[in-house]
Amino acid sequence: MISFWSAVAQSQLTATSVLQVQAILLKAPPFRSRRALPRAPGAMLRAPRQPPPQARAARGAVSLQRPFLRSPLGVLRVLQLLAGAAFWITIATSKYQGPVHFALFVSVLFWLLTLGLYFLTLLGKHELVPVLGSRWLLVNVAHDVLAAALYGAATGIMSDQMQRHSYCNLKDYPLPCAYHAFLAAAVCGGVCHGLYLLSALYGCGRRCQGKQEVV
Repeated sequence: MISFWSAVAQSQLTATSVLQVQAILLKAPPFRSRRALPRAPGAMLRAPRQPPPQARAARGAVSLQRPFLRSPLGVLRVLQLLAGAAFWITIATSKYQGPVHFALFVSVLFWLLTLGLYFLTLLGKHELVPVLGSRWLLVNVAHDVLAAALYGAATGIMSDQMQRHSYCNLKDYPLPCAYHAFLAAAVCGGVCHGLYLLSALYGCGRRCQGKQEVV
């Protein structure tokens, strides 16, 4: 009789331990193998490095170079634009032919080039120009020397055309005469020649001092 009750007690203990083990297993999180976890394609690849927002903003920002406005080169550039515009507008509004086309081409070409140099330097964007941006002072000097040489040739052409039309420089001459237009163009061409020569000398002076910037 005693052995019977002891067997019953052991069976109850065994059943209790089984239930406890089952409860522990139910509470434990399910085990997942690392090999079974799905991997997103390209998860091991590193994201491309990007510059910080401040660096991107600084690179795209436009900063006005105020010292350039007050520098000798900045003042000369403004005078060159004004004199160059007066030169080609005076020729374009007159009846021209022959070699005057070359003088008009020179004035328009260097007016546009000077305008580009002026605003690239003023906005501080000359470094974006490929190859030439790192040699900006040398580029300005070469531009000014070439402009001075070609404006000298254009001034000579306009002086010759002025002399050729001197016959109509009469008070009561009835027909249209281009003498005064060619005279004004010759004067403007001479002024442009002198201004570009001054800016070339200014750039050469800075170059001889070992400086790399125009200001």
